[in-house]
Amino acid sequence: MGRLLIVLGLVMAGVGLLVSLGVPIGRLPGDFSVRRGSFSFYFPLASSILASVILTLVMMFFGRR
Repeated sequence: MGRLLIVLGLVMAGVGLLVSLGVPIGRLPGDFSVRRGSFSFYFPLASSILASVILTLVMMFFGRR
């Protein structure tokens, strides 16, 4: 449990660092946004895939003993 909390903290710190450096997290080319009148819909497909790949690699790296 402790190792998981450390990994999650490092991932959150890494994402915070990327956002502060100006990396457009959440506005990638594969993210869909629809605005019509007062209705807006946002589906972050590319951001979700990227986050999944990064988290999978981090968990695989720290999961090995």
